[in-house]
Amino acid sequence: MTGPKVESAREVAAEFHCRRSRSNRDALFARGRARLATLGVAALLALTSITIGGRSTAAAPAHDGSITSVALPGVQFLNDHEDLEPTTDAERARLAAIKELFRSELEASGRYKFAPISVDAAAKIAAGPEIGSCGGCEFDYGKQFGADDAAWIVVQKVSDLILNINVYMGDVVTRKLVFVHSIDIRGNTNESWAHGLTYLVKNYLLTSQ
Repeated sequence: MTGPKVESAREVAAEFHCRRSRSNRDALFARGRARLATLGVAALLALTSITIGGRSTAAAPAHDGSITSVALPGVQFLNDHEDLEPTTDAERARLAAIKELFRSELEASGRYKFAPISVDAAAKIAAGPEIGSCGGCEFDYGKQFGADDAAWIVVQKVSDLILNINVYMGDVVTRKLVFVHSIDIRGNTNESWAHGLTYLVKNYLLTSQ
C-alpha cells in the first residue's frame, strides 16, 4: 500500500472513531437527562416557563417578611454510570454535606426554618419511592411534618467532570411547585458541590421578586 493510501486509511479510521465517540457521548447525555426528567416530570408540569437541561428555572418565591417552614425529605444522587463506576463513600458524604449546607443557608437568610424529621421517619422515606417521582408523596411528608413547603435536591452525575444540582420546592397546601432550578457544575469535589449549591441558593432561591 502506498504512502497516500496509508494516510487515507488512517484518516478514515480517525473520523470513524470521532463519530463513534460523539455518538456515545450524546447517548450518555440523553439517557441521563431522561432519568432526571422522570424524577421531576410531575413537578415540572406544575410550573410554566421552564427550560430543561441544566438551566431550568422558575421565579423565586416573593418574600413577604414571614418565615416559611420547610420539610426536606430527600437528597438524591443519580449516577448515570453506576454499573461502571459505583457511587463512592465520598459522594455519599457530599450528599449529606449539601443537605446541611442547604439547610444552614436558608435558615441564615431569616426567611426559612426546617421542620424536624425523626430518624424513624427518615428511614421510612429512604426505603420508599424516590422523592419527586412518588405521586406527590413529598407533599404528604411536608404535611405530616407540619411544614409550609416540601423541598428536595437531586444531584446528577454524568461524569466526574460534568454534574448538575437540581433544587425543587413545593407548596404543601396547593401541591404545586413554587421553585425549581438546575445548575451545572464542573468537577466532582467537595468544593464544586458546595460552590454550586451556594450559587444556586444565593442567586436564584433567595432572589425575591
